[in-house]
Amino acid sequence: MKSLSLPLSHTQKPIRWHIAQGLLLTLLIALAARWLSELSWLAVIGQLVIAMLLGMLCRTLFGVKEQWQAGISFSSKRLLRLGIILLGMRLNLGDMLRTGPSLLIIATINVAFTLIIVYTLARWLKTSETLSILTACGTAICGAAAVAAIAPQLKAKEEEIALSAAIVALLGTLFTVGYTLLYPMLGLTPGSYGIFAGATLHEVAHVVAAAAPDGQAAVDLAVMVKLTRVAMLVPVAMIIGLWSQRRQHQNTTVPRKMKGRWHSLPIPWFIGGFLLMSAIHTIGIIPTTIANDLVWLAYLLIAMAMAGLGLNVQWAHFRRLGARPLVASLIGSLLLACLGYGLVTALGMS
Repeated sequence: MKSLSLPLSHTQKPIRWHIAQGLLLTLLIALAARWLSELSWLAVIGQLVIAMLLGMLCRTLFGVKEQWQAGISFSSKRLLRLGIILLGMRLNLGDMLRTGPSLLIIATINVAFTLIIVYTLARWLKTSETLSILTACGTAICGAAAVAAIAPQLKAKEEEIALSAAIVALLGTLFTVGYTLLYPMLGLTPGSYGIFAGATLHEVAHVVAAAAPDGQAAVDLAVMVKLTRVAMLVPVAMIIGLWSQRRQHQNTTVPRKMKGRWHSLPIPWFIGGFLLMSAIHTIGIIPTTIANDLVWLAYLLIAMAMAGLGLNVQWAHFRRLGARPLVASLIGSLLLACLGYGLVTALGMS
């Protein structure tokens, strides 16, 4: 028995060390991305996308050792789910209810419209089904975070996740610059402009950057509307989960006794955790300072996951897959901007 146990103990140590090395690499990239995102000229891109791009750059310049893959995979999958759960601390459901039905109506219409338009256009342009859904969710809801949250439902490939996140980040940045140039000509009050920005831009960083020139009132409302769109992640994830589950049932034989059990529900456990954390934050059990620290940790964990994705993606995938979903997201973003402006003026918010 002793002769059997010695080799096992010797092999476990290097395996754990290699996992730790992969985790450490993603952590260092995430921290670098955090620092870079605080620079004024990079803040609009956001920590998550910067982390993914740094991971891709690191792979291109230095390569990635095979032994590190277990730790990198742990970051891109397990830490991603934990980060999504903790991100629920950013949402206060009570604040959203107090803003009245108009903001919820705008957010719901915009999310549903963009999902349908971007997905339809991407499929019409012969983009893969998974990439079409990811790009649509990122454009409609909350950028890279939405892509990362929806991807496990679809068993998406890492290059598909990275590509859709990069597309949304690029277009969101371009639209943010466009908004800051056009806002004096839109004829909107600071509050209504904030609602317009929050209802149509992609990432939270984009929303804040675009609304800032019109003052704090615009920023406050912009973030509130944006977080209302973030809350749409829960029902969208459930719908996509149900759709994906039914497709799997059509392709495989599922025992009758398995149907209807709790573990076959379409809502993924980490999205349930996201909603639970939002409820806890709404009740006020956790002090605001601790909630803010948990949100900071959430973004760090998700950035580590995005770094892990980047470390496994090659630039060739972008050249091969990128043009068609980019066009679909661009058209969808333009139509979303027009719709958002129309809703703000039609509901008397201008």
